[in-house]
Amino acid sequence: MENKVLKTIEKYNLIKKHDNIIVGVSGGPDSIFLLSILDKIKQKIKFNIVVCHINHGTRGIETDKDEIFVKKLCKKMKVDFHSIKVDMNGYAKEKSISSEEAGRELRYDFFRKILKKYNNKGSVAVAHNKNDQAETMIMRFLRGTGIDGLKGMDFKNGDIIRPVLNISREEIEKYIADNDIEVRIDETNKMDIYRRNKIRLNLIPDIKEEYNPSIIDTLYRTSKIMKVDSDFINNYANTQFDNLKTQISKEKISLDKHNLINQHKAIQYRIIRLAIERLIGHLKEIEQIHIESIINLMENNITGKRIDISNGIEAFINYKYLEIRLKTKEEKIILDRQLNLKNINYINELGLEITLKVEDFNKNKINQKDRFIKYFDYDKIVGGLFIRFRKSGDKFKPLGMKGNKKLKDFFIDEKIPRENREKIPIIYDKQGILWVVGHRISENYKVNSTTKKVLMIAIKNRG
Repeated sequence: MENKVLKTIEKYNLIKKHDNIIVGVSGGPDSIFLLSILDKIKQKIKFNIVVCHINHGTRGIETDKDEIFVKKLCKKMKVDFHSIKVDMNGYAKEKSISSEEAGRELRYDFFRKILKKYNNKGSVAVAHNKNDQAETMIMRFLRGTGIDGLKGMDFKNGDIIRPVLNISREEIEKYIADNDIEVRIDETNKMDIYRRNKIRLNLIPDIKEEYNPSIIDTLYRTSKIMKVDSDFINNYANTQFDNLKTQISKEKISLDKHNLINQHKAIQYRIIRLAIERLIGHLKEIEQIHIESIINLMENNITGKRIDISNGIEAFINYKYLEIRLKTKEEKIILDRQLNLKNINYINELGLEITLKVEDFNKNKINQKDRFIKYFDYDKIVGGLFIRFRKSGDKFKPLGMKGNKKLKDFFIDEKIPRENREKIPIIYDKQGILWVVGHRISENYKVNSTTKKVLMIAIKNRG
């Protein structure tokens, strides 16, 4: 096994002589396996091992025992040990992200902080294996992805290395057992409380039993094929990006519209992604829907039009260029006011005109196709009508659903970009949300066969 990992390290040039390798060690089988293997081969390459442990504080005394276990092991192995205690769930709530994403951000921030203490000479080694690769590919496929997503994780990605990515979890467990290596078991890994756990514990076993017993190896081979194709296309896109008549500054990147629109669609996508990455240094929270909206903007060629993207950037069309640029900071609009049933309501902050009209129910007069004209059972409204933006914890019962749904989850399901969610008006009464404007009304206020009076709400831009 040591030789297999050593060959991987040499093949992908993961570790160099005198490197400081920051090893993320939780105490579980995967990370202890990685640490054990690296400790055995470090004399062949002459590198230094530094262990980092993150106490997520999610399992009470058990997480403290994990930390003590790893610390004692490092003392026995005579390797440097660094640890930190974090509030993963609190961080997730603060950032409005999943616990999984929060844990990942906290881990890598800590790893890089420690690497910096060692003069950034080296890499961060994590214990992702062949099974993790398969799970990642399935997660990305279910969420929606292309070739770049289906290539999975790389053996090396910047300062992150994955020396055991080509080794299965079964091989790891066998090595641990054969060598009588002590590990800590996180019982939450056996519970389908996270999306990845559900895929690992439920979906993959079903696929193995019903369709393909070798699904892990199949997906691993697929990832290698996808990587070859992805690397070729991205290398070509990089060349085309450099060949475009491009203007680059700290505030914006201007891409020649004529040259860009003549590229194949696949290359257009990648050139725009490259522009965003060069402008802000990463592609975090940049999704397919953002790239598509930029291409649509370019194809429609409406000079002077701009669209918000994400991460404080926007796309803008002028006569010669498609510009990807940093947005100037906007003042946050505060909105929460009562609507008048008798007069037209002018919402100057949003440039909107809202008309409300109460009349007897007449099925033939109801037009359900207009996104900005909706009808409600007037007798179900309690305590007047109001308009505001969303608040933390908002829930409503979307039309056609049986139960309540968090507004945050509704926006995610509707693929509404995060930066746009704070700008969507919510119409509500003292009892709950009637209408997420432009998207969905509530099941609780819909017109039905028992409706006597109908409230029509019509919204239009004041321009």
